[in-house]
Amino acid sequence: MSDVDLKELEDRAHRVRERILEMGASAVGTHLGGSLSATDVLTVLYGAVLRVRPDEPDWTDRDRFVLSKGHASSALYAVLAESGFIAPQETAEYGRTGSRLAGHPLRRLEGVEFPTGSLGHGLSLAAGAALAGRRLGRPSRAFALIGDGELQEGSVWEAVMGAAHHRLDNLVAIVDRNGWQISGTTEECLSLEPLADRWRAFGWAVHEVDGHDMSALLKVFESLPDTEGRPTVVLARTVKGRGVPMLEDRKKSHYVQLTPKLHARALAGLRNRRERQL
Repeated sequence: MSDVDLKELEDRAHRVRERILEMGASAVGTHLGGSLSATDVLTVLYGAVLRVRPDEPDWTDRDRFVLSKGHASSALYAVLAESGFIAPQETAEYGRTGSRLAGHPLRRLEGVEFPTGSLGHGLSLAAGAALAGRRLGRPSRAFALIGDGELQEGSVWEAVMGAAHHRLDNLVAIVDRNGWQISGTTEECLSLEPLADRWRAFGWAVHEVDGHDMSALLKVFESLPDTEGRPTVVLARTVKGRGVPMLEDRKKSHYVQLTPKLHARALAGLRNRRERQL
């Protein structure tokens, strides 16, 4: 972590959030809350953790990343633009007819390994990539970002069991634990706690971390794999709508189409928050 510029990562995360708000002000809107909560995790992954080559997106030995919570596509697109996979100006085409930047990620976009959006499948895809990499003798790892509401899908737990059975210590699941899903809080809809104990019971190594603390995220990711023969889950405690006071920790921030007035207000709130942090 000594050669990682935390200030640059934080600046990048701010730019990513600005880009997400721009997509939220498009004609179709976007899933703002869950994209903003995942921003810091994605920024750290693409800025300092994943072994990828933007100028060679199909590099054989690359790490594989799967956005299982595909509705947070605007966060992924913004990070891909910041990381050099796509041209920054392409994010202005989000949601338009014929655009490569659809509401959920498509494989035709550089940096996207699998099309996702039907919840519950991303961890299985990442587990398959991890298993394939190991059998082919490659150094590649697989990462999957999962929504906490998504954990109510039974297929997730099938993948959890399968990954532990195959001892996939080159697999990392990250749970965006913002506590909300479309119809309310996760604990009101279908309780997930004690979440860490449940993953441990399935044979996974578990790390709990503040999902907005970049230093803490880096420390965790750089320590992996810390348990030979066990896949790892990082339970990242986040805030839905993080960075934009009018959207934080609110059910209504799940999907938003920002009017010009609301976009200006959201952007001002984001920038004021950033200035106070500097």
